[in-house]
Amino acid sequence: MAFFILRRVGVMALTALCLTFVVFFLTNLAPNLEKLAKTQGNARMSDAEVISWLDRNGYGGPLVQRYGEWLGVVPGWLREDPVTGEWRGRCLARDQAPEDAPRFCGLLQGDLGYSTVSADEVSNIIGGRLQLTGILMFWAFAVMVPSALLVGVLAGMREGSRLDRSLSTFSIASTATPEYVSGVILIVLLASSQIGLSPLLVEWGWLDGGTLFLGSARSAMDDVTFWNFTLPVLTIALYGMGYIARMTRASMAEVMTAQYIRTARLKGVSFRNIVIKHALRNALIAPFTVIMLQFPWLLTGVVIVETLFNYNGFGWTLVQAASNNDIELLLACSIVAVLVVLVTQLISDIGYVFLNPRIRIT
Repeated sequence: MAFFILRRVGVMALTALCLTFVVFFLTNLAPNLEKLAKTQGNARMSDAEVISWLDRNGYGGPLVQRYGEWLGVVPGWLREDPVTGEWRGRCLARDQAPEDAPRFCGLLQGDLGYSTVSADEVSNIIGGRLQLTGILMFWAFAVMVPSALLVGVLAGMREGSRLDRSLSTFSIASTATPEYVSGVILIVLLASSQIGLSPLLVEWGWLDGGTLFLGSARSAMDDVTFWNFTLPVLTIALYGMGYIARMTRASMAEVMTAQYIRTARLKGVSFRNIVIKHALRNALIAPFTVIMLQFPWLLTGVVIVETLFNYNGFGWTLVQAASNNDIELLLACSIVAVLVVLVTQLISDIGYVFLNPRIRIT
């Protein structure tokens, strides 16, 4: 098992290195760098002035060298501005003497640089946005996973029954409906004071003014409540639970036709004990992998939900970094997304080995 984990970690590190280089290459293409120079300098810069600005700010060196500086395995650039005499450098902090600056400052040293838009440290921006998205992911998972497993198990227990067809139809419909559609529908039905359920509940005296839920999650960034956080959580949960439920249903239906289940039935074991004691554990092996794959989707796939409900989390930050050509922030968002994907894959592989006793690691 230890060798298996070390091998997977090695493959994960190599994959992360390749993916981060691809992202670094794409974000440092010449049009992006030219746009950055004109945004930070002068929109009417000539080509020579653009090249000069890029060179003064550390973007003019070879791509591989700058990638090494960003990783922290190559000494950071340091040079004196020929016009102002001011020292500039990747590792040079504000009001710091050049001789006091560290030689290496990159990803491996925990230094993600500064945002070119807000001039704030990228680590501060990423940390706060990840915390907001983490709260959203936690509650979405708390609703999505138990509901999906329950729907899938109930549908798979009696394959072909009316309950199976009804729950399967619901699962397919929830997965086929994009988040921006289900989110708008929920807002109209539950968060509108003009149409939907809220006016009816007010008319019947069941709701004292206002709406059943709040259509914006902006206030949830400061204080999460049932009123302002239910709709974004439901929007994410509805879209994600359909796939998990269908996988669980297929796995449960397959297990229920296995030979040992038939033997248990012939011996007179009750249907409830067959499901709980014999079928359930084996049926949850396949959905476990699917559940783990929801983490990367939730981290980067909540862009639409966060934008729709005005919730400034990690997905919203990723979109803003791309639209504003904020290279350092975009690189940091990309490396976080890559690490989340690879770590969840590792956990999924290890968990699958423990859940499935038929697999042996040699």
